[in-house]
Amino acid sequence: MDPADIRELAVSGGPPKDGIPSIDDPSFVSAEQASEWLDPGDPVFGVAGSDDRKAYPQSILVHHEICNDVVDGRAVSVTYCPLTGTAMGFERGETTFGVSGRLVNNNLIMYDRATETWWPQVLSTAIPGPWNEEPPIRSLSQFRVVWTTWERWRNAHPDTAVLSRDSGFANNYEYDPYGSYNPRSGYYEPDSEPLFQSLSGNDRLEPKQVVIGTRTPAGAAAFEKSTLRERNVIQGTLGERPVVAVYEPTLDTGYVFENPEAERFEYRDGRIVDESGETYDPTALPGARLLAFDAMWFAWSGFYPETSLYARN
Repeated sequence: MDPADIRELAVSGGPPKDGIPSIDDPSFVSAEQASEWLDPGDPVFGVAGSDDRKAYPQSILVHHEICNDVVDGRAVSVTYCPLTGTAMGFERGETTFGVSGRLVNNNLIMYDRATETWWPQVLSTAIPGPWNEEPPIRSLSQFRVVWTTWERWRNAHPDTAVLSRDSGFANNYEYDPYGSYNPRSGYYEPDSEPLFQSLSGNDRLEPKQVVIGTRTPAGAAAFEKSTLRERNVIQGTLGERPVVAVYEPTLDTGYVFENPEAERFEYRDGRIVDESGETYDPTALPGARLLAFDAMWFAWSGFYPETSLYARN
């Protein structure tokens, strides 16, 4: 899809530019402190750097959508779009990102404060906007943000820092305007409809069913998360390139790897085993690991209508 066409599909989400305020000066607390107000099943978005371990609670980011932060000395933005269920991380360089107030396919359109360029979160590519009509054609550098629960992340990373509720804003972080993930209700129910018009006409899954999606210039592939959880390993293709998706039980997430030789893998006792009997950790198979992230099905299929889908049906 042409970037100019994407701009034409953008709609107002209601609040104006910066009406949803990004967190630009984040503070953090310890896991022990955060456990006073985070329940074990509450969603958090985890970032594991070489030195830093950080968790960004969904209950905070649902009110801000963007946290401009520093991880391992790198200027980054951890972003969350509640309408598409996508938590993604980006290198931000010398700028910060803000919430434009516009949506495309229900997805957050960010803007960077240095050039005023629009950036749809899922696409991660610059598009024309009213404050920058001719942005350079470029994409953001991304890193993995893991959607998991507080209990799982805390157990895996007991030394984690946690984004504090002391954000400088008078928000009620006990209240989610869209519903609840613990338990799942309201807007987050798998069979509920998107809030705004969707680009998707694909009904192979319920609209809000979660997939783990990956995309490269060669194509796109989506793995239904519940199916991956049941099967542990799914062989697939991305365009014409063989890939393999594996389930990682510690954080209840999945990873996707290139599999150029179309080698067969299976799951045994928490390890991934290849045809020769060699074992691997689910986070480190032989092929290159592709960037992948959780998304609601309607959002993924709307942006990537030619995606391969691997699901139980």
